[in-house]
Amino acid sequence: MRAALSVPSAAGLTDRDRPLLSYLDHRTGARHDLTAAALGDLAARAAGLLRDGCGLTPGSRVAVLLPPHWRTAAVLLGAWAVGLEVSFRPRATAGLPVLEPGGDRPYDAVLVTPERLDDWLEDVPDGLHRYLVGTGPQPLVDVPVGWLDWSVEVLRHGIAPTDRPVLHANDAASPDGTSYAEWGAIARAVAEQLDLRVGDRLLVDVAEHDQPLKWLLAPLSAGATVLLCANLDPADRDAVAAAEQVTRVL
Repeated sequence: MRAALSVPSAAGLTDRDRPLLSYLDHRTGARHDLTAAALGDLAARAAGLLRDGCGLTPGSRVAVLLPPHWRTAAVLLGAWAVGLEVSFRPRATAGLPVLEPGGDRPYDAVLVTPERLDDWLEDVPDGLHRYLVGTGPQPLVDVPVGWLDWSVEVLRHGIAPTDRPVLHANDAASPDGTSYAEWGAIARAVAEQLDLRVGDRLLVDVAEHDQPLKWLLAPLSAGATVLLCANLDPADRDAVAAAEQVTRVL
């Protein structure tokens, strides 16, 4: 699974300056482009925050309640890089019980958007370390007591390579026991279903697809790049695809 969860393996690009992951908010016009190197650097900072800042070790459990976003990609890749078990909870599960081993005890870390933290439908799990992850360009203005702003804290950690734990293909990548190897096989199968190939550019409407298996792992495993579109008017999809040189639409 390391191959499917690592940025370098996903690059597959002849132009290293080409964005590997782009995020475009069509309502505000905000845009963020990350090359493979830039995403790798941010994922390394995220890994440092979880490992060095929180003291988490392989097998620690992390709950992620975040939308498809460039920061979410860094959180997920960073957590997997240091062997954490990631429980990803899409917005569609709001109000529904999450049944997984150990689900009745606090997570080692919880990462959630301010919107979901304040949503009465959400059952945000307890965590020993708690971070709010904003989707805007600026640090958060109001951070409740007991929470930290991820975008601020993650910058306290460097991108220099540090000793990482040795991970094995059969190690669990999620609390339900699904291993790195199993998630990798699933990601490659989904990439084949989507007919993704090296050099493809995949457009993802984040309002319709929030599972990272489709918007992150599958394209990375195929060597494709990703364009995440928020607040996309379906009537504009073809024009956006043409302007962004999109070859596949999810």
